[in-house]
Amino acid sequence: MPERRRLVIDSASEACSVALVEAGHVIDCRHEVIGRGHAERLVPLIAELADGGRAASIAVGCGPGSFAGVRIGVAAARALALGWQVPVEGFSTLALVAAGAADAVAEAGGVLIVVEGGHGQWFVQPFGADLAPRADVRSLVPDEAVLIDGALVVGNRAEAFVARRGHGRAIPALPDARAFLRLPAGAIFADPRPIYGRAPDAKPMAAA
Repeated sequence: MPERRRLVIDSASEACSVALVEAGHVIDCRHEVIGRGHAERLVPLIAELADGGRAASIAVGCGPGSFAGVRIGVAAARALALGWQVPVEGFSTLALVAAGAADAVAEAGGVLIVVEGGHGQWFVQPFGADLAPRADVRSLVPDEAVLIDGALVVGNRAEAFVARRGHGRAIPALPDARAFLRLPAGAIFADPRPIYGRAPDAKPMAAA
């Protein structure tokens, strides 16, 4: 098994996306838009990759996105890293969406990522031409979100955003593990944990 091979996982959206990357190339990948059922589909999807998905390290999308999908992806990555005795790192799912449109982002000089946030809200975050975040991610209702500037809008709510605002260019997109190769080094971090983007839907019961 080559030392530099990395397994990339993202299940924070309606897509379940995995890839093996090495030396700047995608070795194998699987990308399925399944809506729900990530808990049942993610590990079998990884197993379908070359060498059963085995790699020298793992990188996982930590959200924000679907609460369940984020948790499933991070848990799976941590479990595989423990079982294979390899390091695991994390990255922002919104950064991955931006990386998937890297050429258009560079041409436009930046991008506003807009993805489904649940409960009638959208997750929004601006990125520069270098794919570095320009501000923190926010969870906003659509009428507040469309007040944010950005000529190029990318994500699974990009078309709805541009239609509501009345101007701009929309590129509909879901997180794709293959775009990991376009992420800047600073987008990858140690000790991956879920990035929820807003307060959890369920709160723990107060201690008796």
